[in-house]
Amino acid sequence: MSRKLSLAVFWTMTLFFGCFFVYPIWAALREAFIAPGTEGGFTFAYVAEVFMNALYREGLLNSFQIAIWSTLLSLIIALPLAALHVRYAFPGRGLLNSMVLLPMILPPFVGAIGVKAMLGQAGALNAFLISLGLMDAADPVNWLGEGRMLGVVIMEALHLYPIIYLNTAAALANLDPALEEAAANLGCTGWRRFQRITLPLIMPGVFAGGTIVFVWAFTEMGVPLVFDFERVTAVQVFRGINDLSGNPFPYALVAVMLAFSTLFYAAGKFFFSGGTATGGGRASTGRELKALPPKLAWGITAVFAVVTFLAVVPHLGVVLLSLSNDWYQTVLPHSLTLSHYHEALGHELTLSSISNSLKYSCFAVFVALVLGIGVAYVSVRTRLWGRRLLDAMAMLPLAVPGIVMAFGYLAMTRPGQPFSWLMLGEDPVLLLVIAYAVRRLPYVVRSAAAGFQQVSPQLEEAAQNLGASPERALWRVTLPLVTPNLIAGGLLAFSFAMLEVSDSMVLAQQTTHFPITKAIYSLMMGLGNGPSIASALGVWAMVFLGVTILAAGVILGKKLGALFRA
Repeated sequence: MSRKLSLAVFWTMTLFFGCFFVYPIWAALREAFIAPGTEGGFTFAYVAEVFMNALYREGLLNSFQIAIWSTLLSLIIALPLAALHVRYAFPGRGLLNSMVLLPMILPPFVGAIGVKAMLGQAGALNAFLISLGLMDAADPVNWLGEGRMLGVVIMEALHLYPIIYLNTAAALANLDPALEEAAANLGCTGWRRFQRITLPLIMPGVFAGGTIVFVWAFTEMGVPLVFDFERVTAVQVFRGINDLSGNPFPYALVAVMLAFSTLFYAAGKFFFSGGTATGGGRASTGRELKALPPKLAWGITAVFAVVTFLAVVPHLGVVLLSLSNDWYQTVLPHSLTLSHYHEALGHELTLSSISNSLKYSCFAVFVALVLGIGVAYVSVRTRLWGRRLLDAMAMLPLAVPGIVMAFGYLAMTRPGQPFSWLMLGEDPVLLLVIAYAVRRLPYVVRSAAAGFQQVSPQLEEAAQNLGASPERALWRVTLPLVTPNLIAGGLLAFSFAMLEVSDSMVLAQQTTHFPITKAIYSLMMGLGNGPSIASALGVWAMVFLGVTILAAGVILGKKLGALFRA
C-alpha cells in the first residue's frame, strides 16, 4: 500500500471514529451537562443529583458490586483453568479447551430465562427439594427474590470467564519457562513462585481480560431485566428511554457510567501497561507439558468438565424451556414438544426480527471488514506516524460500555442534530449498521492484524519488483493469503452483531424494526407460551453462534484470545 493510500486510510478512519465514536459519546455527555432554559449553559446539577438521589446511588452501588464480584469470580474460575491447561497433559485436554468457549454462545440475558425457570418459586430446584422432603411445598424459597444480585453475578461470571481464560492462557503460553525454572532452582516453588514470578509476568494478559469483564458486567442490562432487578444503573438508563425528550437524568447516568468505566480502564493501563516484564514477552524455549499420575490427570479433566457443565446449565434451562409444553412445579417438563421451534420460525415478530438482524449484521460486517483491513494493514505493515493511534482507536469500542454508545447515537440523531438524517423516519437501519460495525470492528482488526503478521512482506515486495503497484500487490498477493483470518474475524463480528443486546434494545423501538435480541426480550415479557418461543429462538441463535465461534477458533487457534483484548 502506497504512503498516499495509507494516509487516506488513516484520515478516513479518523473521520469515521470522530463522527461515530467520539461524537456520540460527546452528544450523550452534552445532554447530561446542559442547564435547563439556557443556550448551551453548563451545569453539574444533573450529575450531582445522581449521587444525591438515593435510588440512583443504590443503582450505582449495585452495578459496582455486580462488576466487582463478577470479575473476581471469573478470575477464580479462569486463572486455575488456564494454568492447568498450559502446564499439564490430561485426558481430553484439546476438547475441554475448546468447550471453555461454550458459555459465550448465548447472550447471558437469554440464559437467564432458563435460570429463571429453574430457580423460580415453582421452578425445578424447588420441585427437586420438595420431592426429597427438604422444603415445605406451601412455602417454597424464592431464590431470585433476595438473592437476585447473586443470580446476576453468577450468570455474568459463567458467561464471561472464557474472556479471562483466553487472555491468561495466551500470556502463560508466551511466558518463558526458563524464568520459572530459575526461580525453582533458587528455592522459590509452588504458590510463592506463582505469586512472585508468574502472576506479575502475566498480569497484562489478566488485566486485558479482566477489564472487558468488569466493563461488561458493570453495564449489563439484560440479566437484571430478566431477573426483575430494577435498581441497577444500566436498567435505570434503559427505563428512561421513553422520557428522553425532557429528562436529562438517563444521560447523567450514562455520563457517570462512562466516567467510572474509563477510570477503571485508565488505572489498569497505568499499572499494567508496561507489557510483560523483562524476559516475559515470548518463550525462548518451548514449554513441555508435564505428565501427571493418572488420578491427578483425570482429576484435572473432572475440574474442566464440572466447570463447563455449570457454565452451560443456563443453556440447558433454555433448551428445556423451549421443548416444554408445561414446566411448573416439576423437576423436568411434564411433556416435550417441538412446536415452539416451528412457532419461533413462523411467528410474525421472529420472522421480521431474523430478517432485520441479517440485514443489519451483513451491512455492518461489510463496513467493519473494509475499515478493519485498512487499519490492520497500516498498523502492521507501515511506519506511518499515527499507526499506533489508529490501532488504539479501533480497539477502544471494547472498553466503552455498549449502552453509553447506544444513548450517544440517540442523542446525536434527535431532531435538529447534525446526524438526524441517520434516522430514516422511524427506521434505525443506518444507525444500527454503524453501531454494530463500530462495536465489532475490534474483532476484524485483530484477526486481520494476525494474518498480516504471519504473511511475509517480502512477497509483496517481490510482486512490486515484477511491476505490480503496491495496491495491486496487496489485492492479488497479500489479501488472498490472509483470507482465513478475515473469514474468522468476519464470522465473529457477524455472529456477535446478530446477538448484540445494548444497541438493539435501545435503538430499535418499533416492532417492525426489532432485531433478534429485542424480539426475544419482547416475547419473554409476553404471556402464555411467549417465554417458550423466546427460548426456542434463543436456541436457534445459540446453534448459529456456536458454529461461528467454533469455525473462528479452528481458523485462529490460540490467537482467538487476542480478539477480546482492549
